[in-house]
Amino acid sequence: MRQRNRGRVALAAAAAMCAAAALPGQAYAAGEASGYTFDPGAKTVSGAEVNTEASALTPGSVYKSSIKPGEKLYYRLNLDEKTNAYVSAVAVPKGGGQVAYGDGIKVSIRDSADLECGSQDARFQSAEFPHPIAAYAYRITQQGSNTCQEAGTYNVLIERQGKVTSAPDAWDLELRYESEPQLSPGGSTPTRAPEDWPSASPVPPTAAPQKRSGGTSYYNATGLETGEWHDSIAPGQTRFYRIPVDWGQQIFATADLSNNKASNEYIGNALALSLDNPAHGHVDDATPLSYSGKPASVSLDPLPPVAYENRYDYTDSVSAMRFAGWYYLSVSLSPKIAKPYGDKAIPLTLRIKVEGTAGKTPYTGDAGIFSVTQDDKDMAKSGQSGPEAARSDTMRMVGAAGIGAGAVLVLGLGVWTLLARRRAVAAPVAPIGSNGPLVGGQAGDGRPPYGGPPQAW
Repeated sequence: MRQRNRGRVALAAAAAMCAAAALPGQAYAAGEASGYTFDPGAKTVSGAEVNTEASALTPGSVYKSSIKPGEKLYYRLNLDEKTNAYVSAVAVPKGGGQVAYGDGIKVSIRDSADLECGSQDARFQSAEFPHPIAAYAYRITQQGSNTCQEAGTYNVLIERQGKVTSAPDAWDLELRYESEPQLSPGGSTPTRAPEDWPSASPVPPTAAPQKRSGGTSYYNATGLETGEWHDSIAPGQTRFYRIPVDWGQQIFATADLSNNKASNEYIGNALALSLDNPAHGHVDDATPLSYSGKPASVSLDPLPPVAYENRYDYTDSVSAMRFAGWYYLSVSLSPKIAKPYGDKAIPLTLRIKVEGTAGKTPYTGDAGIFSVTQDDKDMAKSGQSGPEAARSDTMRMVGAAGIGAGAVLVLGLGVWTLLARRRAVAAPVAPIGSNGPLVGGQAGDGRPPYGGPPQAW
């Protein structure tokens, strides 16, 4: 699965290199595109208002769609009786549009009898300004359940809900469909969520701060690891980062906005900090940060260590910490900041801490996106996004191919030269003045060189 996704990223990276890329953290004005960078490999698909006309989604694929206010759109899944399926939707409102408290989408997977298998909402709450929001739905197979366990056709339903005062523009959607790996046979996986886990905030990172520029979407999110990271964010921007969190590990995150001497006007709910899991399911939001030109800070509430059995908890933030992999952190700054403080980006600091010893995977075989590999750790250490890592892999392959071709060419030239010399040494030469055949000439005598065909004078 991981190889499949890396191949998809490599193709998308190649396409992105041939197109005009969005600037990292690019802001946007009213009515413009959001500045969100969609996966270049995404296939365009239209949702259907009638479920029997829905287009089928394929595991491991990314799609681009859209949804209007009040619409209910269907997509189709074909599932077996044993695979856990996850379909996520990132809703991207147009820049400068108005959103209200409670606006958002609901994503659900439903069986042929319209019974809900699993769902999640993504809504604008106190941070009432346009920025990408994400949610996922899931179908989980488990013993003792009588709902959504059979093989067959399932529906993905995406519903957009909003107020009449909200902007009437359609929202773009980025859809992903992932299948969870099978559990190792004979493994003993708990079927109840843990009741107790460490909830104290850790000691802040002590390493020297480093510069990292956030990406513009989940697709090109910048890799981070434990440490303190400096960036900047302008009004209307959303920055994306990703952090590898393995089984048994906890993630802690804090965002600090620096002071600004331009004004001291109070802006409520100015900065939103959000965390999503490897399947792009929403984990948690921090209470939106208010700003008045002074240094301000906001943190995610403590979350449990990653564990398979977290899925059995009734709390969404705990349930979403159900698998290892890349966790996505997004930071959004309200466009209202621009009026009193100007359009210039404000320095932003992220403090990330991943605690705990990595545990053993519960899956069998390659766990794909639901694992943390050494490559992932290297990308987090170097700050690479997925496309950057794919480009590096491609350049290494091209370089290796170039070196290989060059070596073959040099070897071929060497063999050709050696054979030519051997033929020259072995060719008989008739003495001058003899009556023997002329098979080779000397320089300046007009006869062909050694090895050439005999010719008449």
